[in-house]
Amino acid sequence: MGAVMTAERLVKATPDTWMYPPPEGWTYDQVKDLELPFEWELVDGAIVVRGMTPLWHNLVRDELYHRLRSAKREPYAVASEQCVLVDENNPPKPDVIVYDKRDLDVFSLECVPVGKVALVVEVVSPGSRQDDRIRKPGMFAEARVPYFWRVERGQDGLPEVHELWFHHDMGMYVPAPSHPIHTGTLKTDVPFPVEVDLPGLVEP
Repeated sequence: MGAVMTAERLVKATPDTWMYPPPEGWTYDQVKDLELPFEWELVDGAIVVRGMTPLWHNLVRDELYHRLRSAKREPYAVASEQCVLVDENNPPKPDVIVYDKRDLDVFSLECVPVGKVALVVEVVSPGSRQDDRIRKPGMFAEARVPYFWRVERGQDGLPEVHELWFHHDMGMYVPAPSHPIHTGTLKTDVPFPVEVDLPGLVEP
């Protein structure tokens, strides 16, 4: 009886049990209703604390979201801090995503299926360098997301966008062939044409 009750308590993660995942790890369904007094993310079935992000990061994230939203074309939509269901143990929340909205019910959808995502944008901050430069590009490449932008803070403090394309034969991201690093102005045609004044993302 006690074993059955213990198993039932672990069906959903709680503020008392979140640090003790089951052997196969927590799933999105087990943690989606969990409320904790800090920001967190489910990574490979384990709950990981998310650090605070600096103002620079948040300005760049928010302004890129608005620039992409203004330039979007059908069938795409743009979201910020929206969970993407890569698999049941990994529902990351990229800084910005562009996704194909066709056949998605905005009124009931909790996470965007990774197969619908066309572009992931991650803005690198001091507490997320390894994640944004290595783990997340690897994860989204494995899921075959076509495009990934890694936004770095240049030596002058201004944003630099590293544009990466998924290479189907290599199974990984490679620098965009014509313009792999954007400084000053971000100009690309994929997943739709957009031109962004990068210093304007942080300058008053």
